[in-house]
Amino acid sequence: MHRKKKTVAMLLAGGQGSRLGVLTAEKAKPAVTYGGKYRIIDFPLSNCTFSGIDTVGVLTQYLPLELNTYIGTGSPWDLDTMTGGAYVLPPFSGGGESGEWYSGTANAIYQNMGFIEQFDPDFLLVLSGDHIYKMNYKWMITAHQEKGADATIAVIPVDLSEASRFGIMNTDEDMRIIEFEEKPEHPKNNLASMGVYLFSWKVIRKHLIEDAENPASDNDFGKNIIPAMLAAGEKLYAYEFGGYWKDVGTIQSLWEANMELLTDSPPINLYDEPWRIFSRNPNVPPHVVDADARVKGSLICEGCEIFGTVENSVLSTGVIVEKGATVCDSIVMADTRICEDARVDMAIIDEEAVIGKGAVIGKANDPGQEEKEIAVIGRGVEVAPGDKVLPGTEVRHDS
Repeated sequence: MHRKKKTVAMLLAGGQGSRLGVLTAEKAKPAVTYGGKYRIIDFPLSNCTFSGIDTVGVLTQYLPLELNTYIGTGSPWDLDTMTGGAYVLPPFSGGGESGEWYSGTANAIYQNMGFIEQFDPDFLLVLSGDHIYKMNYKWMITAHQEKGADATIAVIPVDLSEASRFGIMNTDEDMRIIEFEEKPEHPKNNLASMGVYLFSWKVIRKHLIEDAENPASDNDFGKNIIPAMLAAGEKLYAYEFGGYWKDVGTIQSLWEANMELLTDSPPINLYDEPWRIFSRNPNVPPHVVDADARVKGSLICEGCEIFGTVENSVLSTGVIVEKGATVCDSIVMADTRICEDARVDMAIIDEEAVIGKGAVIGKANDPGQEEKEIAVIGRGVEVAPGDKVLPGTEVRHDS
C-alpha cells in the first residue's frame, strides 16, 4: 500500500511591513486587519485548510506577540489536529547567548529544517503571509507531480507596465521556467511570481544547505535559491493562477482592497460557503444602527454602534460612530470611537483610536482634491477635538 504523499507548508509571516507605515508600528504585517473581521494571515491559513494541508509552520520575527496570540493552536482554521497542526516558529538559539534572526526567506526555512523533517514530507510549500487570495494548493501539487518538477512557482499575469515591480518568470511553451528576473527594468513577459513556491523536499533541502554555506548569499528564494536551481539544471515550472490575488503591502493597496469589497461585484467572494475564510472572532454583541443613523454601501462588523453616517466604508468590531459624525470611503479598525460631529473621509483608522469631537480627517479637509491620498491614524491615537489631519498624513503616538 502506497503512503499518501505529505506536504508541509511554511508560512513566512515575519516581515516588518514598513510600507504600511504606522499600521505596522506595533504588529507584523500579516496581523493587519482586512475586510473588517479578518487578518491578512487568515487567507493562506484558510487556503491550507481547504487544500488538505494540515501541517503549517508560521515563521514569525518582527513584533510577533499579537500574531502569535492570534494564531494560538490554530483551532479557528481546524489546524489543531493530532497528526499536524499550526506551529509558531520564531527565531531561536542553537547555542550561545542569543538567538539568530532570520537573515532571509531561505534562511528562515533553513533554520527550521529540523521541524520540517520530523514530518518526513514529500513536498514543501512556502507561502507569504501578506497576500489576499483564495487558492486550492492541491491543484498546484497535482501539476507539480504530473510535470515531474523539482520546483513549481505560482504566477499571475499582471499588466506589463507593472511587471517591473515583481519577480518575472520567463518560460517555454510547456511553462518550464528558463529564466527568472527579479524586478526587471524591461520585463520580457508579464508572469509575476505570487510568492507561492512548491518544492520536492529532497531537492530543496540540498539547495538550502548549499545556500546557507555560501557567505555571499542573501539567503533569499528569489535572489538566490531560484537562480541556483536554474543554474543546476533542476526542473522548475510556472503554475498560472487565474483567480484574485492582491499584495496589500502598501497603504494604497490595503485601502483599495477593502474598497473593492464594497463594489456591486467584489473580485473576491467572502460569502462563499464552500471556501470560507476562517478567523479568530471576538465574542461581542450584534451591531446596532440607531433609528436616526444612515448607513450606505458599507461592511459593519459585530459590536459596532452607529448613530451618525457611514458611507462606502469598512468598520471592524466595536467601532462607535457618534451622532453627527460622518465616515466616508474609509477603513475603521476595531474599538475606535468617532466622536460627535467628526468627519472621516478617505482614511484608515487603526485600532483603539479616538477621533475627537468636530475633528476632520483626510479628504474632508479638501473635498475637491482628485488625488487618492489616504490619511492614516495609528493605533490608540487620540485626535484632539477640532483638529485637522490632511490627506496623505500619518499620525502616531509620538506625532
